[in-house]
Amino acid sequence: MTTLWDTTGSAVVKELAAQRRTGGAVLSGVALTLVVVADESRVAEAEEAATHAAEMHPCRVLVVVRRQIDAPVPRLDAEVVIGGRLGPGEAVVMRMYGRLALHAESVVLPLLAADAPVVAWWHAPAPEQLATDALSVVADRRITDSSLAEDPLAALRTRGQDYVPGDTDLAWTRGTAWRATLTSTLDAVAGRRGEPVRVRSGQLTGDPRNPTAQLLAGWLAARGGCPVDIEAGTRRAGPSGVEAVALRLDQDEEVRVAADHRGGAVISQPYRPDSTVALPERVLGDLLSEELRRLDPDEPYADALSSATGIAGLAERARSRQHIWFDPAENDGDETGPTGPTGPTVPGDSEDSDEVALHGERNAGEPAPTDVRPGRTS
Repeated sequence: MTTLWDTTGSAVVKELAAQRRTGGAVLSGVALTLVVVADESRVAEAEEAATHAAEMHPCRVLVVVRRQIDAPVPRLDAEVVIGGRLGPGEAVVMRMYGRLALHAESVVLPLLAADAPVVAWWHAPAPEQLATDALSVVADRRITDSSLAEDPLAALRTRGQDYVPGDTDLAWTRGTAWRATLTSTLDAVAGRRGEPVRVRSGQLTGDPRNPTAQLLAGWLAARGGCPVDIEAGTRRAGPSGVEAVALRLDQDEEVRVAADHRGGAVISQPYRPDSTVALPERVLGDLLSEELRRLDPDEPYADALSSATGIAGLAERARSRQHIWFDPAENDGDETGPTGPTGPTVPGDSEDSDEVALHGERNAGEPAPTDVRPGRTS
């Protein structure tokens, strides 16, 4: 690992190439470039998840940490790692201060792996409009997490309003095990009958304010073409916010899947004894790895989000975004909206902030970089 203090984007590119030559590493078979946008408080967690994902999907990992926007001098500190703590491939962790934090793409673009898709993941409250972050414009897929917002349900609706095919949400991914279990249960009923099954209605018991529970109910409603109610549970639900799902079928039958809070779920269905299947809580790295398996638009997620938020026509929207320039300094200090940041997530000053960046000190004899604002759209 090499740490570059108060450096430039071109110096990071050169160091990455130098380490590759020195270590004899060759960038081959890279599936994608993973761009991680994280708050300083979540960097360690994001790095651990990205390392796990890189082991499953060979990729170049670029971690962007935006720091104090009001630092008087733009500054970049970077860690360049090849085959180290951030997985078997190449990784760069970049901490950006001052107005450079608003132009992270100027440093990230030269570091993208050639001819490889780009996936951007926000392990932080995402902007209300992803297009205000240029990193979302260059990405082929965009991963957010509504559960990190102060108001998860408002954030879920925001994701629906701002949706573009290629977007997804880790709140959706947390429900994968539930969707698989419910699908296999209905398949078992259809196999016994020898004909398709119709779902008349459903009821989900759990946390109504959990976005995963909302998306699971939306998916069931979209797939079954029937209403699915969400009822508050009596016990504390896990990360998915789901305690049980009951589906009323045609022919006066009902199936029920209920979490046993021991890492499993009990399946109850007609004419068969209850059975237990594994339904473990998944770590963040597993969720991220699942989303990196596909680079095409996730249409089931779009259907579930549409049903959960009541916003129609999500899958028919255009697949591209145009960059919207956002400058907190030009918005009277109003950097947040009702569900979170309206632009790129850049925290304010804090007690443990970098004193060098805040006071504008630089290496002796090194000229200060100028602030060059990009065009209004890209």
